[in-house]
Amino acid sequence: MSSHSSSTRTPDAKLHPDELDIDETLVRRLISSQFAQWAGLPITRAPATGTDNAMYRLGDDMVVRLPRLPGGTDQAEKEHHWLPRLAPHLPLAVPEPLGKGVPGEGYELPWSVLRWLDGENAQDAPVTDLPRAAVELGGFVTALRRLDATDGPPSFRGGPVSANDGEVRAAIRDLGANGTVDAAIATAAWEETLRLPQWTGEPVWVHADLLPGNLLTRAGRLTAVIDFGGLGVGDPACDLLPAWTQFTADTRALFREAADVDDATWARGRGWALCFGLVAEHHYREKGHVLADVGLRAVREVLGEYA
Repeated sequence: MSSHSSSTRTPDAKLHPDELDIDETLVRRLISSQFAQWAGLPITRAPATGTDNAMYRLGDDMVVRLPRLPGGTDQAEKEHHWLPRLAPHLPLAVPEPLGKGVPGEGYELPWSVLRWLDGENAQDAPVTDLPRAAVELGGFVTALRRLDATDGPPSFRGGPVSANDGEVRAAIRDLGANGTVDAAIATAAWEETLRLPQWTGEPVWVHADLLPGNLLTRAGRLTAVIDFGGLGVGDPACDLLPAWTQFTADTRALFREAADVDDATWARGRGWALCFGLVAEHHYREKGHVLADVGLRAVREVLGEYA
């Protein structure tokens, strides 16, 4: 599982004031105390594009994944419980849990050891065959959505996008003031999103965070989906984010066809892309994190369609 980063964030810089202190020494102590069979293997930092986890290579074919924020208590349990059940039915590779760590050595959260998936994240090594990737990722979204969701946990993006109204309007206000977006157009697009019919079906499985940093590529082809911290059930619209964060106007239709969603779900997906984009640009630009660039692209793609 590759997670090489193009972010300007330094390895020890914090994006959140409550972020936990994690370093190679801590990881070595955790491995030695809980997984003696791996105690002698080399450990090296793997820079991450995301905001929620620290990643360390363990030997040649494993990675240690530790939540950075105090709220990440259920992530390891969720991955170890659900990924082995879902993976055999998915058309792209996903992480394989190998060991579930428990709090210790001064670290307060559960953590994971996973099989390393070779490749580069799509933020650093973009997909070059976009039509093929659009079909493959759309097929992944469809396959995940159609699996039995009984007892699945709610996803953090599985509810209505309107729950983010306050954050979105604050972002529009500030980004409009500094000239990043046209506040009138962004507001009109957002208010149109709020008027959309909501999901009334049964909750379905969603990855919920299908951003470029969570997609792996090799030689320009999409090979895997990683980081299932947002895995859960809810409205499938949130898994349409790649249409505006990853694909182009020409390939968006291929993704939509493979994702097999109705007009209302597609429109809510566009609303999720606008929501994510505005909030990410607003929150991460001054922190120098790559998610600001992803967010700004999403905003421009969505508003371009709206205009």
